[in-house]
Amino acid sequence: HTAEGGDTNPYLLSFRGIDSSVYYMQNPDSYEQMLNYSGCGNTVNANHPVVTNLILDSLRHWVEEYQVDGFRFDLASALCRDTTGEPLQDPPLIRAISKDPTLSKVKLISEPWDCGGLYQVGSFPNWDIWAEWNGKYRDDIRCFIKGDPGMKSAFATRIAGSADLYHYNNRKPFHSINFVTAHDGFTLNDLVSYNSKHNEDNGEESRDGSNDNFSWNCGKEGVSGSEEVEQLRIRQRKNFHLALMMSQGTPMVLMGDEYGRTTNGNNNTYGLDRRMNYFRWDHLEEDKESMDFFRFYSGLIHFRRNSPLLGRSDFLTKKDITWHESNWSNEESCFLSFTLHGESSMYVAFNAHEYWIENALPAAGGGKQWHRVVDTNLPSPRDFDSEGSRKIEGTKYNIAPYSALVLVEK
Repeated sequence: HTAEGGDTNPYLLSFRGIDSSVYYMQNPDSYEQMLNYSGCGNTVNANHPVVTNLILDSLRHWVEEYQVDGFRFDLASALCRDTTGEPLQDPPLIRAISKDPTLSKVKLISEPWDCGGLYQVGSFPNWDIWAEWNGKYRDDIRCFIKGDPGMKSAFATRIAGSADLYHYNNRKPFHSINFVTAHDGFTLNDLVSYNSKHNEDNGEESRDGSNDNFSWNCGKEGVSGSEEVEQLRIRQRKNFHLALMMSQGTPMVLMGDEYGRTTNGNNNTYGLDRRMNYFRWDHLEEDKESMDFFRFYSGLIHFRRNSPLLGRSDFLTKKDITWHESNWSNEESCFLSFTLHGESSMYVAFNAHEYWIENALPAAGGGKQWHRVVDTNLPSPRDFDSEGSRKIEGTKYNIAPYSALVLVEK
């Protein structure tokens, strides 16, 4: 879209005056002719040859002159429609970008949906080049971690790289951009602090922003004043970040989640120039709870980068992973554990129940023993130990409510 608005509040700057019917999708038989698949009043007619060439020239300019290494296309499904808004199987613009000798060599990431209901997660035209924001990953991870029933199988599929969406042709796990939070929607802190959006400050009577947040306030909306609620929220933030770091695919994180940034339940703050949208260095550097969480958050990122078992280039096979699960159809089960096999195997377990689980551990291989790297129920700094200093004695480990565990063989 552009800043020229729709027919209700038009703002004549450029393309509307040059040739509106070329540059914008329109329905000439409608009173309001501008088609709005962007939520901003207009939709660029991206697959008209003139507009396609303009977009290609612009993208090449950014790569060749400014040396950008890639693009993320907002509401990219709007680029997959024809002049009248009908979806295209083979959109000329997307094909041209994919075949372009310059643009095909940079990172290309689509947000594979638009405001007109075209949802293409797993089916965005890609030529084995485009990566996608995996919206199903976000929703399934959120639902499992907060304890929704019937989500165990979906959670396992997302953790393993979303092969149901991307394991075809020459696509790879890294084509799935995994995320729990983004610039749209709740921050990680607010995801565990609010059941509903609170967008009154935006001036639209809270009509803006998504209503489908799959969030849980852990017992009280907003500021709780309860130590029990606050500790549960910290555990849940750890659990979400751990799930993201343990997943095959490409992880994406949101600025400020590493210390607990909050927008006070507002899930659509793009128009607010306020401190809630700033990176609060004072919170990170002066608040012990924030520093403790930052230690856990950043440490896990380094742990993932250094582990050959995580972030694999190919989809997992039966030799790569063992699921310690015999009853996938149990809708009430919110516990999942698995082992990633390698020179030093890794055991991971998530307990999204509200009660403790006495968990039987698989035997470590080759005369090795299990050592604890993560227990999200423990206080900092015991919650994360990259060296795995603590050896696990015995064959069982009690996993606390709403917590997760990572062990490595040593």
